[in-house]
Amino acid sequence: MKTAKTASDTNLMRKSKLSKLWSEQKYLFFMILPCLAYYFIFHYMPMYGVIIAFKKFDIVKGIMGSPWVGLTNFKNFFAGPYAFRLIKNTLLLSLYNLIFYFPIPIIFALFLNEVMNKWFKRVVQTVSYLPHFVSVVIVVGMMQSMLSPSTGVVNRMIMSLGGESINFFMRPEWFRTLYISSTIWQEFGWGSIIYLAALSSVDSGLYEAAHLDGAGRFRCMWHITLPAISPTIITLLILKVGNLLTVGYEKVIMMYNPGIYKTADIISSYVYRVGVSQANYSFGTAVGLMNSIVSMILILITNTVSKKLTDASLW
Repeated sequence: MKTAKTASDTNLMRKSKLSKLWSEQKYLFFMILPCLAYYFIFHYMPMYGVIIAFKKFDIVKGIMGSPWVGLTNFKNFFAGPYAFRLIKNTLLLSLYNLIFYFPIPIIFALFLNEVMNKWFKRVVQTVSYLPHFVSVVIVVGMMQSMLSPSTGVVNRMIMSLGGESINFFMRPEWFRTLYISSTIWQEFGWGSIIYLAALSSVDSGLYEAAHLDGAGRFRCMWHITLPAISPTIITLLILKVGNLLTVGYEKVIMMYNPGIYKTADIISSYVYRVGVSQANYSFGTAVGLMNSIVSMILILITNTVSKKLTDASLW
């Protein structure tokens, strides 16, 4: 009897807590509903479509009516002539992005945080954010205009110094440099926002105590500012590592051509070219699913390693 009564009291307490939480924060729940609805409708409901990766999809027969082929689409990808090249190009592009782009927003946020002049700080922030809102189409168009072999500013400077004109967009060895440098220019300011937000929560008393002990700005930055935002850095690093095989195809497709497939062709562009352009939906879905599974495994591994080494993790 006591056990039943105790369980009944516990349920009542839970219900009262839930009703209290609902009455206090019901408007917040209503505000988050559109976001939940968006993810449910556009991200979770379409997930049943991944089963076409294991089928020979026929538009007339539909998803459920198409015949099963098992792992044939996956085998065809790895047995194909482009599998190694695609994985290599995707990994290299992601690694270069991780090495060269990832630290720049952190460094920018650290130095911008040291600026005392609020007017100058706001101007620099605004100028650094603006490229993020420029369309990828416009960014690639600007690059093509500036790097044009005949009329581009860069090639004119090279020729004025006695060099020869370079057709950057037709040289495979230049693709990754152009891709990463344009990404840095477009996104470093926007990427620094989350670090600046984390810096705003650092206790100013720590800096005052450090200055009293004779610490300069760089020592404060190294021993106070950087450790304060390290959980944010680690969280974003885990997500970056998890996306090593996930590179957006939009800019790649705008920049590449058959002459530079050697370095420019990546998994997502190949899925678009074969899965969408050639209407081989089953094959494209299989490659995309494989990519997602590898990304999930990378996130789990990185999260586990980070938790053991630094006590900071996603969960």
